[in-house]
Amino acid sequence: MNLFGKVIRASLYLVAAFGTAFAYAVEDMQGGPAVMQLNFTAPATKIMQEIHWLHWMMLIICAVIFVGVFGVMFYSMLKHRKSLGAKSASFHESTTVEIIWTVIPLLIVIGMALPATKTVVAMKDTTNSDITIKTTGYQWKWGYDYIKGEGEGISFLSTLSTSREAINNLAPKSNTYLMEVDNEMVVPVGKKIRIITTANDVIHSWTIPAFGVKQDAIPGFVRDTWFRADAIGKFRGQCSELCGAEHAFMPIVVNVVSQDDYTKWVEQKKKEMGAASDDPSKVYTLDEQKERGAKVYAANCAACHQPNGKGAGTFPALDGSKVVLGPKDAQYNILLNGKGAMPKWAGVISDGDIAAVITYTRNAWGNKTGDVIQTQDIITTRAGK
Repeated sequence: MNLFGKVIRASLYLVAAFGTAFAYAVEDMQGGPAVMQLNFTAPATKIMQEIHWLHWMMLIICAVIFVGVFGVMFYSMLKHRKSLGAKSASFHESTTVEIIWTVIPLLIVIGMALPATKTVVAMKDTTNSDITIKTTGYQWKWGYDYIKGEGEGISFLSTLSTSREAINNLAPKSNTYLMEVDNEMVVPVGKKIRIITTANDVIHSWTIPAFGVKQDAIPGFVRDTWFRADAIGKFRGQCSELCGAEHAFMPIVVNVVSQDDYTKWVEQKKKEMGAASDDPSKVYTLDEQKERGAKVYAANCAACHQPNGKGAGTFPALDGSKVVLGPKDAQYNILLNGKGAMPKWAGVISDGDIAAVITYTRNAWGNKTGDVIQTQDIITTRAGK
């Protein structure tokens, strides 16, 4: 095949690739990126509006300087080249010129720094918040605890809800592919929301582009940021700090609702939490624990150990595992306290969920121990009894 044919063939492949991409991105994602987006995400807070303005102001100033400097440079090169008979001038320093090229850049920098500093200071002012939410990063999910304001006491985990079939190209991808969660953070419109970030394992970063918010979540440290959403709707982001194998599967969704709808959500959420609380004295059957454990496993364990329990890479298989099939105390200890890349789950999910998922792993796939772990077993182990 000659060079011309190779170029035509490569061009056709390129067109096909772009066609495939556009087939999957035929419409904007609600609260997320837009098709053919070149600019920042549309602002949903005053801070993000200021960031937009600063971005374009800086860009225009830099473009004017670029055009001016290179325009003069190329004009001088062309107009005063040797072939036209130009001869270089012979002169020494000019105090006036030196003052001009020092003062003008200084004034430009000051003009850029003043509005930028004002916005940065406003970004860091987390005082007088209406609601405070502690945000904890885990591999690979987010935990939300409403610790002040309306909704105080609410806590839940937020995990990617895109199906494994879609990720593995075995099912169609939705418009919110990899940007959807099972439990959204819900906040009222027009209220100042303080976000306190930390992490349970490695560094994560809580980011919502439409809010102009990006705050690292660091193990052992507490950082904070804030936002006040001006519009009702769902706004999406992702963990923006490389945090491990499933980093790409750690989305963030904030659902901004009216004050009335928020009050209703708080009431409903507290009812759900009350109904889901475990009675330590209740004895569950094997089928009940396996059914509950399967849901806990899918939400929290399948990303690493795989839905079929075969593991992947550094994450060990649970199907046929000596730990899973061995003494129960060893498995209790690993789930409660963690080990190596395995995070500790005590305090992250409930004792009842831990009991259920252990029951599930000991009786799923090829594992058939018949063991039924009760909530009280986990409580007793945690108490060191």
